[in-house]
Amino acid sequence: MFTVNANGAKIPAIGFGTFRMPGADVLRMVPAALKLGYRHIDTAQIYGNEAEVGESIAASGVARSDIFLTTKVWVDKYRHDDFIKSVDESLKKLKTDYVDLLLLHWPKSTVPLAERIGALNEVRDAGKVRHIGVSNFNTALMAESVALSKAPIVTNQIEYHPYIDQRIVLDAARKSGMSITAYYAMADGKVIGDPAIKAIAAAHGKSEAQVVLRWLVQQDGVVTLSKTVGEERARRNFDIFDFELSAGEMQALHALAKLNGRIVNPVNLAPQWD
Repeated sequence: MFTVNANGAKIPAIGFGTFRMPGADVLRMVPAALKLGYRHIDTAQIYGNEAEVGESIAASGVARSDIFLTTKVWVDKYRHDDFIKSVDESLKKLKTDYVDLLLLHWPKSTVPLAERIGALNEVRDAGKVRHIGVSNFNTALMAESVALSKAPIVTNQIEYHPYIDQRIVLDAARKSGMSITAYYAMADGKVIGDPAIKAIAAAHGKSEAQVVLRWLVQQDGVVTLSKTVGEERARRNFDIFDFELSAGEMQALHALAKLNGRIVNPVNLAPQWD
C-alpha cells in the first residue's frame, strides 16, 4: 500500500468511496474492504450513510487509529454555527471522536470562504479533525483557501480520470504541498472497454479498472477513490501495487483527455473550472 504525504498528512493512496451507496451496501462493503486491506474510507454528510460507515468501522475489528476516515461538510451547513453543529453530528454518526480529514464539499456558497476556512480550522484546533481540505475547488479558490487558513490544506478532491486534463490543478496542488484526491476514476464506466486502456491492461494481465487506478496512484501526490458494491471487484481494485506502468503507458493514458471530458458539473455548486 502506498501512502501520499501531503502537508503533514499521510493518506493511503487508495480509498474506498461510499458515494451513492445505500446503507445496506455500506454495512456489507466497508467491512469487506477493511478485511481486504483498505485503510482509507471516504464518506460525506450528503451521502446519508455516515451512520452505517461508523457502524461498519466500529464492528470491523480494525483499530480506529489504523483507518484514515474522510467526511465532507455539505453546502447548507457552511454558516459557522451550523458548520460546528454538523461536524458534531457527523462524529456522532461515525462513532468516533475525530475524523482524519474534513473537506468543504463544493465551493459555491453565499457564505464567505474566510468563514468556512475559519470553521475548518476551529474544529481542527478542537481535535475533532486531524487534517482539513477542500473538494471541487479551482486553482484560484485553492490559493485563496491556503492564504486564509492557519492550518495546512492537505487535499483537493476532484473529478479525475483519463478523459479529463487536470494538469493545471495538479501543478497548483504540488506547489502548495497538497495532494489531489481523484473521484470518478472510472469516468462513470467509460474506461471499461476503451481500446487504448484495454491494450495496456492486456500487456500487464490486469483489468482496465486496475490500470486506471494504477495510473492515478503512480502520479506524484495523487490519491484515488475506488467505489464498488461487489467484493470481488473491490479485491481487484486494491490489487494494483504489484505492477508499474511505463512512462509511455502513463503518457498514453494522459493523451486520452478530451476538452469535454468532465462528467460532474452541477451549475449551482461548481466553480469556473480551470
